[in-house]
Amino acid sequence: MSHPVPDARSLRFRIGAGLGVAVLTLGLGVTQLKAATEQAIAIDDATFDCLTAMTAVRGFFVDNLLGNLEATVAAAESPDGAMYPTGSVVQLVPTEVMVKQTPGTSPATNDWEFFELQVSEEGSTIVARGFVDVVNRFGGNCFGCHVKAEPKWDLICETGHGCDPLPITRDVIAGIQQADPRCRAPEEV
Repeated sequence: MSHPVPDARSLRFRIGAGLGVAVLTLGLGVTQLKAATEQAIAIDDATFDCLTAMTAVRGFFVDNLLGNLEATVAAAESPDGAMYPTGSVVQLVPTEVMVKQTPGTSPATNDWEFFELQVSEEGSTIVARGFVDVVNRFGGNCFGCHVKAEPKWDLICETGHGCDPLPITRDVIAGIQQADPRCRAPEEV
């Protein structure tokens, strides 16, 4: 049985249709891959550990859940402000944490998720988490304070960033940091 030889127009249509399907399939694959890599970072009680085991920067502590600590530290140390990379963890005291989620998770908070923790020698328990509605144990809304930071500081409050000053001294904050019960004292030799 012989097959008819396609004319040039039919051949161009078939090639064009095949390329269109290939491009569509590739486009969907890239979209699916992008969606898979931009899912929210999974966080549970075990995510948070000893505050002082993190990297200290001017009195607060940082880490990165995705391993990009160098970029997180660079953002924290920038004298002119910077956007923190996805996965960044910023913490001033043991019971309050900010985590930079994937882009688009919460445009209102620049993708920062806020956590209120209960801490003990056994570890951390997430008491509250969210974006614009987390209230700390003192009745303060986390986002309500951090939104006052000038945009170039990516919602990070420090002296001179635009946020209201904390009602406690730097020495008291340092004492709270050092008293984190999740941090184990070195064993005596």
